[in-house]
Amino acid sequence: MIKKEYEKFLRKVQKPARYTGGEYNEIIKDKREVDIRFAFAFPDMYEIGMSNLGIKILYGILNSLDYIWCERTFAPAEDMAEQLKQNNIDLYALESGDSLRDFDFLGFTLQYELCYSNIIYMLNLANIPVLANDRHGKDFPLIIGGGPCAYNPEPLADIFDLFVIGDGEEVLVELMELYKKNKNKSEFLRECAKIEGVYVPSLCNIVKKRIVRNFDEAYVPVNPVVPNIDVVHDRITLEVFRGCIRGCRFCQAGFIYRPTRERSPEKLNQAALETYKNTGYNEISLASLSISDYTGLIDLTSKLTCWTDKANVNLSLPSMRIDAFTQELLDKTSGVRQSTLTFAPEAGSQRMRDVINKNLTEEDIEETIKIAFNSGRSSIKLYFMLGLPGETDEDIIEIANLAKKAVGLYYKRENKQKNKGLTVTVSVASFVPKAHTPFCFEGQNPYDELLRKQRLLKDAINSNKIKYNYHDAKISKLEAVFARGDRKLSGVLIEAARLGAKFDGWDELFNFELWQKAFENCNLTMEEYCEKKYDYNEIMPWDFIDAGVSKDFLISENKKAKSGETTNNCREQCANCGINSVNGRDCFDKL
Repeated sequence: MIKKEYEKFLRKVQKPARYTGGEYNEIIKDKREVDIRFAFAFPDMYEIGMSNLGIKILYGILNSLDYIWCERTFAPAEDMAEQLKQNNIDLYALESGDSLRDFDFLGFTLQYELCYSNIIYMLNLANIPVLANDRHGKDFPLIIGGGPCAYNPEPLADIFDLFVIGDGEEVLVELMELYKKNKNKSEFLRECAKIEGVYVPSLCNIVKKRIVRNFDEAYVPVNPVVPNIDVVHDRITLEVFRGCIRGCRFCQAGFIYRPTRERSPEKLNQAALETYKNTGYNEISLASLSISDYTGLIDLTSKLTCWTDKANVNLSLPSMRIDAFTQELLDKTSGVRQSTLTFAPEAGSQRMRDVINKNLTEEDIEETIKIAFNSGRSSIKLYFMLGLPGETDEDIIEIANLAKKAVGLYYKRENKQKNKGLTVTVSVASFVPKAHTPFCFEGQNPYDELLRKQRLLKDAINSNKIKYNYHDAKISKLEAVFARGDRKLSGVLIEAARLGAKFDGWDELFNFELWQKAFENCNLTMEEYCEKKYDYNEIMPWDFIDAGVSKDFLISENKKAKSGETTNNCREQCANCGINSVNGRDCFDKL
């Protein structure tokens, strides 16, 4: 429902369909007939945001309520931002074209720390004061945040009015019901602080994360908005289960999304079929933290392939564990088109895999690579991390050795009928210590040390069959700063935005020197955040957030990492982490 006055400048920007709305399945309501207007804000480009499952879930839930109209807005590219400024037009929501200032709520999903500068960017483009105190008592939207980064909300605490910690499906509806009854913002916030899973920074309450208990009955977006342009993940995303039975000590998602909760194959198959009919997508991605740990995987894929094969719909399993990769699963997911298979050993040596609790052996890795190559695949990608706690140069060299071993396995494969060009891609990220993980006590390697390790690995790879990619260590450094930060970082963030920071997650737009200047202007350093090591008895900025897993358990796992001792997955043996999840199933009677 794009407004006429926007048409003149949309012709001057790249990909104007990012800003027009009008997509298939978009929800339009009469704003005169709703009590609450909610703008769901994704602090990145349209193509990124429209790939996010969370926006589809919450957009559908809120719009199912007749008294709410939920719309969408995204961070505009620089050419569009310039047009908004030149034409004195506020950043607007796609469905109505109305300024974000006209809404009751502006809800940001916090998926990645490097998107924080885009929050400031979007608020400025909407002419909404950045600091919560500057909006107090005035007619501006309430700014609400949620998502994985909200588990350490302190770097954004001076900017947001409230945060949702944990699953948002139920608590967001409760917040809307509360606001419908009382729109006095001060009184509303005081009542919000009493709701489980809600953090109000101005009131400094202790918060226990919110959990959707009956996940099989939780809302599934079967009628999502279909973008008018290609987006990053242009497909049906089917969330088969939430949580993870593993305990990889670096992985924040594996701890904050506990306990593991599954959906039944029957409901998932029905949801996939309905979504296909409502969208026409030709790919279904089975989403989870580790899809091979879903107990109904074979049953589900069998049900899906009964109709997806006929409909020429591809199935993809993007999070397959190496030790659970089988020929049967490969057959079920490669019927329509073949793509590069991706696996995540995370570390090259067995010693480091034990340190991080990957519970993965060299034999597991070799067997999986053999299956891939024997099936006719000639391209695989292996993900690793550098800078892990306790890492040695020998552990880094083992990454190169493992990649070389993969090359050797290709030439020893059984199926040699098709001799395609081989590519083994080694993709390496720098370790970022995250809140609520066993490695939250550890500091990140200094920047120069990360560069040295990247060069060491590069020099150790001497095969033209191996492609080596690595993430910019400067980006990882800033990510660690905000992942572990406190309230003082709100000032740094605002200063960086003033200097021009935005789209920091995009390599071509990231300006590290600008961030250095912002920290200098605020009399802070990045190193005091990203390299800091915490004693077990120290208070951390996020300690007031109860993520369900006890700090005592995190300490225990950190100690076990130092001795190279592993912990069984939750299905094999309950480790008493505090979330009370056993055998991969909920035990809420103990909560």
